[in-house]
Amino acid sequence: MATEQTNIFTAFKKAAQKYPKKTAVIYLGTRYTYQRLLDLVENVASSLFELGVEEGEKVILYIPNSIQWVIAWLGIQRAGAEAVPITPIYTAYDLRYIARDSKASYIICADTNYGYVQEVLDQVDFKKIIVTRLSDLLPWWKRLFGWAFDRVPKGKIAKDPRTLSFRRMVRKPRHHPGLPEKADPAKTAEILYTGGTTKFPKGVPISHGLYLESALEQITISNNLVSPVENVIVGSAPLFHILGQTCGLAILLVGGTLILMPKVNLDGVFDAIQRFKARTLIGVPTLYRMILEHDRIDLYDLSSLQYCFNGGDVLPVEINQRWRRKFNKPIYQGYGATETCGGVAMCPTGIDNPLKSIGKVVPSKKIMVVDPATLKPVPPGKPGELLVHSERMVRSYWNKPEETAGSFVERDGLTWYRTADVVSLDEQGYLYFVDRTVDTIKHKGYRVSSSEIESVLQEHHAVVGACAIGVPDPKVGERIKAVVVLKEDVKGITGYDLIKWCRERLASYKVPQYIEFRDMLPKSKVGKLLRREIRTEEERRAQT
Repeated sequence: MATEQTNIFTAFKKAAQKYPKKTAVIYLGTRYTYQRLLDLVENVASSLFELGVEEGEKVILYIPNSIQWVIAWLGIQRAGAEAVPITPIYTAYDLRYIARDSKASYIICADTNYGYVQEVLDQVDFKKIIVTRLSDLLPWWKRLFGWAFDRVPKGKIAKDPRTLSFRRMVRKPRHHPGLPEKADPAKTAEILYTGGTTKFPKGVPISHGLYLESALEQITISNNLVSPVENVIVGSAPLFHILGQTCGLAILLVGGTLILMPKVNLDGVFDAIQRFKARTLIGVPTLYRMILEHDRIDLYDLSSLQYCFNGGDVLPVEINQRWRRKFNKPIYQGYGATETCGGVAMCPTGIDNPLKSIGKVVPSKKIMVVDPATLKPVPPGKPGELLVHSERMVRSYWNKPEETAGSFVERDGLTWYRTADVVSLDEQGYLYFVDRTVDTIKHKGYRVSSSEIESVLQEHHAVVGACAIGVPDPKVGERIKAVVVLKEDVKGITGYDLIKWCRERLASYKVPQYIEFRDMLPKSKVGKLLRREIRTEEERRAQT
C-alpha cells in the first residue's frame, strides 16, 4: 500500500478527495471534514511558502495535540519543508538545544510556551515565530465560552515583526500557484528527537517513504476487527511521539477519524469513546492502569472499542488480565522505536497471543537476535540484543556521527539498527522483551537518558558526581532516582533544591522523583560510572 504513494501529503490528499465529507478529526468536540482539513492545510502551506520557507528548511512544532498540530504538520510536508515536532512541555533548556542542533529557521508554538521561545531568541536565529492558541480554530461560541469561564490556558504574546498569528495564516484562503507538490519518497519528512543513552537528544530523520511504509502497515493491523474507513481512534498518545504518529495520526491516510485532546483527561477520554463510538484506543501501560483504577469507569459505555493497543513499554501481564476480565477484550501489544519509525513487532489481531509477547515481526522489517558483545547470532530461543533492518530504514542520526557509529552496524551486506534491547524469539515467531542493555529509563512510556539527567545535576555548583537510574514501579514503569555526591565544602543543599534545579532545565517527565546523597559512586578501574551496581542495590532493597 505504501509504495502507491510518493509522499505524506499526496497520501493524505488522496484520502481527502475520496472521502471529502467524512469526519477526519474531532477536536474538543468539533468535527473537521477531510475537505475542510485539506483546505486549511493548503492555506498554511501557501502561507509558509509566501514567508519564504524553502524546501528542506526545518520548522519546529512546539504545540500540544490539537487540530493546529495536524494542519501544521501536513502543511509543512505540503510546503516541502521538514517538521521538527517536540513535546510542548520542554523548557527553554531543551528548546535551545534542539533549535540549534536542527538548525530550525521557523517555529510554530502555543501561546502558553511563547515565553520559552522568547528566552532562547538571543541564541537561536528564528526567522519567524508563528503562535497559536488552543481554541484558535474552534467555533466562535466555544472560544467565547473558554475565555469567559477561564477554560483555555492563556499566554502573553509580544507584538513584533517576527511574531505571526497561526490563525490568520490558516484562515486566509491561499492556493499559491508557485507551490509545487513534491514527489520524492526519499526526502526527509521530519526529524524526531529521542532521548536514548546520550547526554543530549538525538535527531532521527524520517523520510516520506519510511513513514508511509511503517504507518500504513501499523494502522491497518486491526483491519479484521474494524475497517480503516470506519475506524475512530482516540489519540491519547502525543503526536510528537512515533507511537502517536504511526498508530493514530496515520488514520488520516486511510479515511478514518482521529479524536484529539490537548492533554489526557480520563473522563474526557471516556466521554469521547462513548459520544463518538470510538473503535480504537492507543495507550501506554500507565494509561491502561489508570483506566482500570478510575472510580467512574462504570458510568460510561466503552463497548464500542474493538482494538486496544499498547506501545511505549512492556505491558504488565496483570493489567492485560484485568482488562480482559473487565471488557472481555485483550490489549494487543507492539514493540518499536523512533529509529525504526515505530512498529518492529505487533501482535496479530483476532487470535490469542501469548500474554508476555510483544508481537510478531511486521513484514517491512527484518531482525537478528545477537550477542551484544560479538554481534553474532544467538541460538533460537536464547536472549540477545535485537537488530533491525528495513529497506527504507533510518541509517544515521542527524548531525551525530559518533552516536551513528555506535547504533548502526553493517552485517551481511545490510545496515542494522542496534536497539540496545535484549529479546528472545520463540518457535512461533513471537518476540519477548527481556531487558535493556543500556542505561535508559522507561518512565510513563518515555525513554529517558540517564546521562542527560546526570549532566544537568552535575551543572549544579554543589554537585561533584551523579548517577540516575530507574526504580521499578507498577504504575509508571520506572521512577527516576538520582544518587548524588556533593562537594566536601558545600552545606545546606537538599534534595528539594536539586529537584527544583532539574525542573528548570528538564521536561517534567525527566525530573528525578528521588534524590539520595552519598559520599562516593561506584566506578570501574578506568573511572567509568557503574550504574548497574546501584540498580542491583535497589533490587536487593526491594526484595527485603
